[in-house]
Amino acid sequence: MEKILVTGTTGSSGQYFLDELIAAFPEDVSIRALVRKTSDRAKLEKLIDMGKSVELFEGDMTDVVSIKEMTLGIDIVFHIAGISASLDIVRAAIANGVKRLVLVHTTGIYSKYKAAGESYRQTEAEIRRLIAAANEPIDLTILRPTMIYGNLKDQNMVKFIKMTDKLRFFPMVKGGHYALQPVHHQDLGRAYLQVLNMLLQGRQPCGTDREYILSGGTVIDLIDIMKLISEYLGKRTTFFSVPFGIAYAGAWGVFLISLGKADFREKVQRLVEPRNYPHDAATRDFGYNPMPFAEGLRREVEMYKSNKRRNQ
Repeated sequence: MEKILVTGTTGSSGQYFLDELIAAFPEDVSIRALVRKTSDRAKLEKLIDMGKSVELFEGDMTDVVSIKEMTLGIDIVFHIAGISASLDIVRAAIANGVKRLVLVHTTGIYSKYKAAGESYRQTEAEIRRLIAAANEPIDLTILRPTMIYGNLKDQNMVKFIKMTDKLRFFPMVKGGHYALQPVHHQDLGRAYLQVLNMLLQGRQPCGTDREYILSGGTVIDLIDIMKLISEYLGKRTTFFSVPFGIAYAGAWGVFLISLGKADFREKVQRLVEPRNYPHDAATRDFGYNPMPFAEGLRREVEMYKSNKRRNQ
């Protein structure tokens, strides 16, 4: 029986992963799920009630001792909880003889701007150095979601929805003509199970180092996203273009006035950086097939409208 540690099960995409496990729990598998004292454990407890081999490990991703304990006796680590803890996870996994690592990171590593990408590149370089120096071969799979959306906690699309709901005139840097490829939480949850099944079925020999981009089903410009949001909200929003130079100069002005405390310069640069990436390898290797963006966006806007009505 393979023993699997899963972090981030109570996050958004992690919750969808649990839905997939409830629907189709892999055979001959035991899962240790990291939880906090305040975590919502309802779906994990449902798996336990179904008779599945699920252990709840109450731990702390910021505590290296806790990380060492949670990786003890584990064959596969499936780390969804974020790149900030990946180095500690990898160190503990190597020390405890873990055979396979799946790390959910980000396509932000491809950004040409320093703050957005350099720290990610340094982290992954150190991870690969640690694995190369390990006494036993370790399989490494890195998953890279693009901009994540799909619920009111996504910190991405929901901000655009709220702004479009409030503003009748909406400024768009460079007219919003730069491509994005947002991915729905549900597609990520499904992909996590697909990757896990691929590893369990031995389609990835130990010692392999692979990366998979998990992008959404549609490449779409930001302006077209905003127009869809406006349509789904039933609004008549006027979008107007702001030249990049003016927006960047404004960011510099805020930086100077705040004496460097408020720095939005790179955020403005990052805003107009295209962030669309193909997911062909994921489709080829484990059947990844994300939903069309318009479908996922419509669901999220409906969530927003329902929540707004409840709070009125």
